[in-house]
Amino acid sequence: MMNKNGMVTKIHTRIRTDPFTSNYELLGRELGRGKFAVVKKCIEKATGKEHAAKFLRKRRKGEDCRMDIINEIAVLESAKANPYVVALHEVYETNSEIILILECAAGGEIFNQCVADNDEAFTEKDVIRLARQILTGVACLHRNNVVHLDLKPQNILLTSAIPLGDIRIVDFGLSRRMDSVTELREILGTPEYVAPEILNYEPISTATDMWSIGVLTYVMLTGESPFLGDNKQETFLNISQVNVDYSQDAFEGVSSLAIDFIKTLLLKNPRKRTTAEECLNHPWLNGPADPYTQLHASSLPSLDEPETSQSESEPESPAPSPELESMGFVPDVDLKTGRNAFSFTSEPFPTRPEIHKELIC
Repeated sequence: MMNKNGMVTKIHTRIRTDPFTSNYELLGRELGRGKFAVVKKCIEKATGKEHAAKFLRKRRKGEDCRMDIINEIAVLESAKANPYVVALHEVYETNSEIILILECAAGGEIFNQCVADNDEAFTEKDVIRLARQILTGVACLHRNNVVHLDLKPQNILLTSAIPLGDIRIVDFGLSRRMDSVTELREILGTPEYVAPEILNYEPISTATDMWSIGVLTYVMLTGESPFLGDNKQETFLNISQVNVDYSQDAFEGVSSLAIDFIKTLLLKNPRKRTTAEECLNHPWLNGPADPYTQLHASSLPSLDEPETSQSESEPESPAPSPELESMGFVPDVDLKTGRNAFSFTSEPFPTRPEIHKELIC
């Protein structure tokens, strides 16, 4: 069952109401923290197996957000057979929280390697392997009509860091299910990674995720965020105009096939972007690459530091994004009823956009 906003309202997982601590022991160490969630490592007492417990607040900014969490559970259920999506083990509910017991991805975020120094940075061969896994996982989601809508380095975890393990896609708090009848328009995601159609409040589709994968691949190969500007208006303008640096300096040591791959995704027209299935047939992902060349030598300040490790973004309605707030922008309109979101046609640019719904980070 799905509502008009693409959120699934029915789940099959049993929600337990007995005390979480009767069956699990918290290890005390936080794996990550967001505005409305905290993730901690725990051990299942019966098996001794490690898991990640994600504690999600049901009330956020005075609103009941239980259905947002139900939607996240439903998406994880539908991805049960997907080898590259974090596995859901159990669900508990208290008066104030819902607790998701998830697979523990011990290697942390790929973000850490994206900004690592020379010895720990990805090689192009590493990126090819990880990109294939990300695309395989996303292709499976898209076949089930699910869009993630917040794909970024902080939401791609590794089963191990050394040796480099496999990826797990996490944080489905913003995910939506598509159908062939209803058009979905949402203003959500993380500013650096959102597609132009999000900013222009145009219909979203599986192609919206593919733009984010293009940005993600750029970051993995260069250590730089392609659209991040000095302020929020500059970031949005860079996205709207698809201002991307494909220079030799930016892609030092990177193959031309890798650059071509990114160019098939960072296209303003969603219909022209390659699909996840098509990407898997791209020559870059199916040919030889130098297994030893490190791609970027040092941590770069252009990338925003992540808030969390196991899972980051949470639906924040109706509050404005903390990233927008941190950039000095707090919208002065009713976030529930505003229109003409993020229009880039007005002169002079930038102007303060009126937001229909907030960008969520």
